[in-house]
Amino acid sequence: MTASAAKLQFLAETVLAEAEHLQATDGRLFAIAMTPQRVESLRTDIDLAERTDAFVARFGRLQDTLADKLLPALLDWLAEPVAAAIDNLNRAERLGWIASVQTWTELRRLRNRMVHGYVRDPTESASALTAAHAAVPLLVAAATVMAEKVLTEPGGVSG
Repeated sequence: MTASAAKLQFLAETVLAEAEHLQATDGRLFAIAMTPQRVESLRTDIDLAERTDAFVARFGRLQDTLADKLLPALLDWLAEPVAAAIDNLNRAERLGWIASVQTWTELRRLRNRMVHGYVRDPTESASALTAAHAAVPLLVAAATVMAEKVLTEPGGVSG
C-alpha cells in the first residue's frame, strides 16, 4: 500500500470513528429535547455542558475531516480534479457523496451558530443545537459513502 493509500485508508477509518462518536453523543444529549431552559442550565449542569461541548466539537470535527481532508484525498485518489473547497463539494454533490452543497454550507453556518450562540442567547443556541441534531444523519451518510468508497469498492485501498 502506498503512503497516499495508507493516508486515505486512515482518513476513511477516522471519519467512520468520528461518525460513530458523534452519533453516541447525539443520542445521549438529545434523549431530552433541547430547550432554551435546558441551555440555560449549562451554567450549572456540568455533565450537560460537557455533553453539549462534545456534541458541538464532534459535529464540527466530522465536518472538517470530511471536507478538508478525506474529500480532497479521495478526489485525488480517483484522479478527479482537486480544487478549492467549494469546487470539491460541488464535485462530491455530483458524485452523490453529499446531499447538496447548499446543505453543506448551511451546516457550516449552523456549526458557527452553535459555537457562538449558547454563550449569549439560549433560544438561538437551542435552535442551532436542535437543527444540528436533525442534521447528524446527513453528516453520517456522507462519512459512510466516502469511507465505503475507499474501503469497499473494487480496487479500494484495502482490497
